[in-house]
Parts: sequence; C-alpha cells; structure tokens
Amino acid sequence: MKPELLAPAGNLTKLRCALYFGADAVYVGGKNFSLRAFADNFTDDELAEGIAFAHARGKKVYVAVNIFARDGDFSALREYVRYLAAVGADAVLVSDPGVFSLCREAAPGLCVHISTQANTTNARAAALWQSLGASRVVLARELSVAEIAAIHAAVPGLELEAFVHGAMCISYSGRCYLSDYMAQRSSNRGACVQACRWRYRVQSDMGGEGWYAVEEDARGTYLLNSKDLNMSARLAALEGAGVSSFKIEGRMKSEYYLATVVNAYRRLLDGGDPKCSADELECAAHRAYTEAYAFGAREDTVLRDGSQQEGTCEFIAVVRGWQCGRAVAEMRNRFYEGDVLEVLSPGPQFAASVRVTDLRDGVGAVCADAKRVQERYSFACSVPLSPGDILRRRKRADLAMR
Repeated sequence: MKPELLAPAGNLTKLRCALYFGADAVYVGGKNFSLRAFADNFTDDELAEGIAFAHARGKKVYVAVNIFARDGDFSALREYVRYLAAVGADAVLVSDPGVFSLCREAAPGLCVHISTQANTTNARAAALWQSLGASRVVLARELSVAEIAAIHAAVPGLELEAFVHGAMCISYSGRCYLSDYMAQRSSNRGACVQACRWRYRVQSDMGGEGWYAVEEDARGTYLLNSKDLNMSARLAALEGAGVSSFKIEGRMKSEYYLATVVNAYRRLLDGGDPKCSADELECAAHRAYTEAYAFGAREDTVLRDGSQQEGTCEFIAVVRGWQCGRAVAEMRNRFYEGDVLEVLSPGPQFAASVRVTDLRDGVGAVCADAKRVQERYSFACSVPLSPGDILRRRKRADLAMR
C-alpha cells in the first residue's frame, strides 16, 4: 500500500487546497490546545465542515491536541475531545501523557497519534505507546533512516509517520524554551515566536565592547537557525524503513506554498519525474534545503545567513471557473494584459502556459491591469482550467521594470 501523503491545513481554504492538490489526509488545529496558536485554525463548526468535506472525498483529518497541558485545561479538553469524536475526526495528535489518557477515557473509539513533540526516538518508547492504545507515532525528526527501520522491525504493527518537508526546529523535537524566555510566549503551549530565527551576537560583559563569534564543535552546532527539510529524493528509503505516512510541515504557510509542495510530492508518489518535482520545490520561497539526520550526523543543517530563498515563481491568482474559452481568476498579485502565466494543477493542464488576453474586471469592463487584490478577473483562455488551479508567473528581470 502506498504511503499516505499528509499535509498541513491552517484553515478551511488551505484544507480544500491541500486535498485538491493530492494530499491523502490533513492535520489541523482548533482554536485551543494546538501548538500553532498563530495559525488561523478552526472553530468547532469549521472542524465539522472540514471533516465532512474531506470524508466526502475519501480523505482524512487529524486534529492536533498537542499542547503540554496544565491541570486547568482538562475540563475543557474532555468536552473538546468528545466533540472531535462526534464530528468524525480520524485521529487526534497528542504529546502529553495526561492528554493521551484523557482521550482514551473520554472517547475510547477515537484514534490517537503521538505527536513528534513526544520525542519518540527508540523502539521501547514506540512499543509503550502502542501498548497504551496509540495507533501511530510521529517520529522525532532527529532519527536516521536506519533507526526508523529498527523501530519498525521491533514494533511492526504500529504506524510510523515522519516529516519529509518543511521548516525544522533547532530544539530537540520542538521542546523549546527560547520563545518563552525571550518573549514570554510558550512554544509548548502553541505561542512560539520563532526566536531561533533571530540574528544573535555574543558580547563580553567584562567591561569591553568586543563581539565574539558563535561557534560549533564536533558534536553539533550552537547556532539556532535551521535549514528546511527536503526528503523528496529519499521517499523510497523512508518507505523501505517502514514509514507509512509522509508529513509536510507548515500550518502557518501560504496557500500557494501548500499547493506547490503537495503537488510536487503527490507527483513523486504517483511515479512522476523526480527532476520535475525537484524543480517544483524551488517554485515557492524556502530556506536552503537539507536532509538533516536521515543518514547520520549532518554538518550542513545550520542556516548561517538567516535568509529565505525567494521562489522561482510568483503566485498570481486562484482559478474560480472556466467556461467557453474564458477563465475567471481571483487575483493575488498584480498581472497585466499580455502576461504569460503558468498553470499549477493536479490535472493534465499542469505547467501549461496561458497568455492573458481580453482581460476584464469584476463588472466585465475591459482593463489592462489586474490590480485589485482578490477581485475576480476574466480573460480569454484556451486551456480548460479547473476551479482550484493556481496561476503563477515565472520571475523574469523585465517584470521588475514595470
């Protein structure tokens, strides 16, 4: 059976986008109890709507309940977990043993997945979670492929999920106190400010004004900023090691980023051209890529300049309809009569080129410049587009002169 492709969804729009571009399942968070408090996240009604939308398409929704809870959280948590079971969530993601026990007690029929924040790095821990009733463990990102294979061999009946793409936390499996210390916002309760991405220097407090270099030794780095994970070339190795779910990071990422990355991995899993998918993963903004710990200690995991690389394409519009040779697209970035746009799609129109002609605004008036954000523009288009497709523009030097 082909591994599951699991994508993040920070809101309903992103949930629909991820499923449209080929995710088999999404993971989401509610307004409370999730480690991405700054994502839009889902109200209870939106969770019910998103789960129904996914199930109608044969897809799954996992709900993160992965804070490290305090005693005062459990009364509301009990009702929330029961609600998730009632609306058909396919699993909850938990880190805290107390939350785990509450889930098993309050909703015994609800599948429980163990979050990466639980730091599962060995077969004994995996076996323990399985014995308590967990159906899946999201493995710590610090594991090598060989270590994953050893865990699978020891606990073959337990589903293993592993991150394959996205931002990495410099702290051990996300257990970080830096945000709390620097900004009084707890990472472990969903409010991380990503202080690890800030620039740092070390200054002497002994009366001098000298600045000191931040260095690393043979055991690892003391710099804080990590490159982004990219395991697209190693999916076969992960599958061979027993990974049954390939997870993409990014509940805070944009709709365009999500569409680009999910589409690239879907095509890889379906036997597509690896070079095409590698090129696709350059189309959205990202930090320099690394395979991190997959094959042992890595010396290139640290991002020393602190910057993201711009993607090779610009998100222009979301297709809302196509009929009788005309496309309707909701604008995200400015485009013009005569522009050549490229189609991002899970369908056969993927990578097709479209020249914008007979451009008209939302009331049907002829215009040369689509400049109003989220207005729906129409234009002549011979390529049969589908609602949900994305239009993007390859970045060229001459566009910067406009």
